[in-house]
Amino acid sequence: MGNWAEKDLKYIWHPCSQMKDYEELPPIVIDHAKGLYLYDIEGNRYADVVSSWWCNLLGHCNPRINKAVKTQIDKLEHVIFANFTHKPVITLCEKLAKILPEGLCKFNFTDNGSSAIEAAMKASFQYHYQTGNPQKKRFMALTDAYHGETIGALSVGGVDLYSEIYKPILLDIIRIQGPDCFRCPYGKCRDNCECECFEHAEKMFEQFGDETSAILVEPLLQGSAGMKIYPPLYLKKLRKLCDEYKVHLIADEIATGYGRTGKMFACNHAEITPDFMCLSKGLTGGYMPMAVFVTTQKIYDAFYADYNENKAFMHSHTYSGNPLAAAAAVEVLNIFEDENILKKANEKAVYFNKIIKDKFLTLKNVGEVRSIGLINAIELVKHDKVPFDSKLRIGYQIYKKALKNGVLLRPLGNVIYFNPPLIIDDMDFVTDVAFKCTKEILHNN
Repeated sequence: MGNWAEKDLKYIWHPCSQMKDYEELPPIVIDHAKGLYLYDIEGNRYADVVSSWWCNLLGHCNPRINKAVKTQIDKLEHVIFANFTHKPVITLCEKLAKILPEGLCKFNFTDNGSSAIEAAMKASFQYHYQTGNPQKKRFMALTDAYHGETIGALSVGGVDLYSEIYKPILLDIIRIQGPDCFRCPYGKCRDNCECECFEHAEKMFEQFGDETSAILVEPLLQGSAGMKIYPPLYLKKLRKLCDEYKVHLIADEIATGYGRTGKMFACNHAEITPDFMCLSKGLTGGYMPMAVFVTTQKIYDAFYADYNENKAFMHSHTYSGNPLAAAAAVEVLNIFEDENILKKANEKAVYFNKIIKDKFLTLKNVGEVRSIGLINAIELVKHDKVPFDSKLRIGYQIYKKALKNGVLLRPLGNVIYFNPPLIIDDMDFVTDVAFKCTKEILHNN
């Protein structure tokens, strides 16, 4: 069969990678997976504590989801979603509508998170245009935000690593200085503040609110920024401010939804309903590409008219509402309900958070350990709150070391993190490996 890694490198340009790195660390060819673990063709095992880019929710090759997809594929693999529908996607919407924040009731399907973000942005603009506010054509977003890689989604993102080179072709976004609880300029911490940093949002709304269609936020957790966590109060204040200026609140729950933060949706912590909520990743348990924005009856009604009035939302994707993905998504919700997944995950989180803090806070180069739900992030610093020089690639060094010891981490710069499937076991093993590798790399730098 030949060398599979060599064949890979002959043909494949991997995402989010400097391909020259693959000269030193060739692609690992995965043969099969089960639960927390991936197994390569050489028989090596890796604990997937980053959920294969945060999407694997209930473990690899979950037998119940496997069965649901196998059953569906013999009935209907795909059908055009304009004027046609099917039972799995209807069932999915019916089940989601019961657990989403109150008022979210209309579902528009796409096939990936970036597309859901862009669809929500387009729908927001068109709503304002069709309801007498055509001047509302700009978007707001926070610093250090991440909302995807397509042009519109990348525009509202604020992580230069992904967007800097593309700035000449990006949308003109109104950027709000976001919360930074680790390096709070007000001398506060996330557990005892009144979100004094919200003054930046208030100033930008006062200046640009009348021309703004929507603001996009990752509720409570800015993932690609290094798992930066901020208080629910910020969301409460933002919801009120959006209402005052008639600006839509788009909650990007692609990474935070489905129990990742300890509640089914991060917005639940703040007890708010956004105007749009975008979901993907855990939606299908990490099985199939699917995404959706969910919105309110009020927004939906602004598009409801005779065809010749040109008010329809003319946005589509070939694989919108795919039956195989919908079948997987329905079974994910069934498993949540039948097996008390959220309750069990929160019980695991107490222990997981404790052993991570007990280990990592003994290292002098750990600036902060922050956690929400089963997500834990360890920010490594040179001293005090001064970051390591990015050229040292401390996180990447830890990643390589951990791989050799059977744990898949994928650090965000100088932040190593755990974002495991909600069914994680072997918590002592993965934290021991991560700790020992981190300690060794820090000692050598």
